[in-house]
Amino acid sequence: MAGAPARCNDPGVLHGVRVVDLSTGITGPYCTKLLADAGADVVKVEPPDGDPLRRWGASATAGEPGALFEFLQTTRRGVVGTIADPAVRDLCLAADVVVHEAPPGTFPVADLHAARPDLVIVSVSDYGQDGPWRDRPATEFTLQADCGTIASRGLLDAPPFAAGGRLGEWVTGTYGALGVVAALRTARRSGHGEHIDLARLPVMGLTMITYSSVMADMLGRPPVPVPPRTVETPSIEPTADGYVCFTTNSAQQLQDFLVMIGHPEQLEEADWFGHAGRARRRDEFLTMVHEWTTARTNVEALAEAELMRVPSGPVGNGATVTGFDHFAARGTFVESPSGRFLQPRVPYRIGGCEPTPFRRAPGLGEHTGAIGWEPRPAAPPTGERRLPLDGVRVLDLTAWWAGPAAGHLLAILGADVIKVESVTRPDLMRYSAARPPSEDRWWEWGFIYHGANNTKRGITLDLTDPEGRALLLRLVEQSDVLIENFTPRVMDNFGLGFDALHAVNPRLVMTRMPAFGLDGPWRERTGFAQSMESITGMAWLTGWADGPPVLPRGACDPLAAAHAVFATFLALAETERTGEGRLVEVTMIEAALNVAAEAIVEYGASGTLLHRDGNRGPVAAPQGLYECAEPEEWLAVAVATDDQWDALRSVLGDPEWARDPALATAAGRRAAHDLLDRHLADFARTDRAAVLADRLTAAGVPAAHAVDPRDISANPQLVHRGFFEVEDHPVTGPTAIPNAPWRFAGNAGPWLRRPAPTLGQHNAEVLGGLLGLDDAELDRLAAAGIVGDRPAGA
Repeated sequence: MAGAPARCNDPGVLHGVRVVDLSTGITGPYCTKLLADAGADVVKVEPPDGDPLRRWGASATAGEPGALFEFLQTTRRGVVGTIADPAVRDLCLAADVVVHEAPPGTFPVADLHAARPDLVIVSVSDYGQDGPWRDRPATEFTLQADCGTIASRGLLDAPPFAAGGRLGEWVTGTYGALGVVAALRTARRSGHGEHIDLARLPVMGLTMITYSSVMADMLGRPPVPVPPRTVETPSIEPTADGYVCFTTNSAQQLQDFLVMIGHPEQLEEADWFGHAGRARRRDEFLTMVHEWTTARTNVEALAEAELMRVPSGPVGNGATVTGFDHFAARGTFVESPSGRFLQPRVPYRIGGCEPTPFRRAPGLGEHTGAIGWEPRPAAPPTGERRLPLDGVRVLDLTAWWAGPAAGHLLAILGADVIKVESVTRPDLMRYSAARPPSEDRWWEWGFIYHGANNTKRGITLDLTDPEGRALLLRLVEQSDVLIENFTPRVMDNFGLGFDALHAVNPRLVMTRMPAFGLDGPWRERTGFAQSMESITGMAWLTGWADGPPVLPRGACDPLAAAHAVFATFLALAETERTGEGRLVEVTMIEAALNVAAEAIVEYGASGTLLHRDGNRGPVAAPQGLYECAEPEEWLAVAVATDDQWDALRSVLGDPEWARDPALATAAGRRAAHDLLDRHLADFARTDRAAVLADRLTAAGVPAAHAVDPRDISANPQLVHRGFFEVEDHPVTGPTAIPNAPWRFAGNAGPWLRRPAPTLGQHNAEVLGGLLGLDDAELDRLAAAGIVGDRPAGA
């Protein structure tokens, strides 16, 4: 890949950074995997009997760990111990970063910071380190109910269902790694360490429900006559030999789709151009679709979709994903260090930097007593504590959700982010609005736009005009980062590729986020989250066991954003070290692929194909969703341990059926799942969902009311954390916006520092203030359509 001439640190950008990982599961290990892949020296600390994940999955044998453990734990060393052991405490004090998942309030954060003020500590939990729900038991399944994503998924003639694959745990790990590199930047600059409170509930509330509460606020929270769950139409549809996914996020895409399936006469049917209309007449719509799709193979359907520029993709699973032609052409999969399976490579590329080679996962205690770290000196902070990106300027040329979400993360972490749109091509997320086009300035009511673009400034520039391009290049001269997520040809057509920008500003970091990458046969295809969820196998794990795959929805855009910002931090560090800018490539497809890796590596290691199973899952049994006394109120229950089963029996009154010795083990409960579902359904009908969830969690059983995603702003734990911050917007007024998904102990102020910009709001401030244009020049540019504050034709 093209990039800056100076080479990166060898063997990685984070070479010399020491990390102690005391966590288990997915969240903490994926956080530290990203750090290890970037060159950090990671030491895994396990109890004497080992991380339970070693024994997870059919691939775990007496001689080999489970494939998921091996994937997460590559490229690190391993020791046995606990934080109570002096040797482990000494490792923590010799480290730069410590990651743990001890019960909230039990880890010696203050003690470690007293000895090492510059230490970055990440505390992973379900709900956070304090607050009314701090000690509430949970699993990924019940957290999905808490955050609203379960209630949003499904058809009205059946219960809602969860997203498969434990996406929340993976996404939280990604945000954890991003928080670490941000905090390390501050620690290196000023000596101020950080305590990062990384909780899964707020991360899932930000990434898995698409700002539903913001939409509800903007609409005035009108009564809703039907439950919130839907399945996108069209989405994953049957073909003659499998399934293909189609995406119609814009009116133009839906128009092209209708023409493609041979129904141009339906272009006049208003119902098809609204989600509510398609949901109401879903069977009628799908009859037209399936007449076309079932007459074609996957290859034929995808070829026609490409010709019509309808975003699409095959539906992969653990057995088939590695054969996708685009992955083969890009070399996306590499052999695991053990040779047992193929695994996805690191999900970003930085020009001039070779990724750290994967090394095999350590054996239990393999490096105990042999780490050899010299102590880090304990020194008080020497500088003022500032936000990590204070003083960094970013030009944000992105649109939709993934790119703007990346720009938003850069903004809340302190960067001066300038969003660049044009009057002929505003960010189309503006048009998913809470007001109809008949109202003035309706384009300022895009609820996702507000969520992903607050804390930025905004300008308009027509980059197809030579003068608009020249003005952008003048801004490039004064910026540190440019981020964009067009298909690759767009920036090339503008004459704004990396070489052109690097010639203007040799220190610029250019972060490119094409859906499929800068090369490969799918390079120029438009891609959205729906395609990524299908191709990578995420959708294969979501849905009923006897039904088709279903899109999980939501996580892929912010997931790509967090990976992109993580890589941008690495590139900035290299630029500051070498004086040379970097080209960064982060694709949504490869970010999603890493998070979907379990199904791929498990199939490669054991031949076991993971499959969807409705609301049941591999972690807990029983696990399910049960309708309560109030119709359409649903109770989520997940019993993951024998102690939780005993607690459930107690809440149920220890009935005779529950005393069956066969139910005392997880295997026995899983075998009797149908029976347990019937009894839990009877229990759920005795009261309201929230009341039952409180009873169960107080007894130690993971449970949750599957809330409407529009209502999560009332969650007492999220309110306690200050997760929602009020945006006071000049057009839409005050609105509660979910913002930073973690809490930094060193940041007492709000993350949201200005409302999302209106179209062209800061033209004078930026073009006048930074470039020196006077009012007459700005008026001339507006008259020529190069700048403006209203979409063309509005």
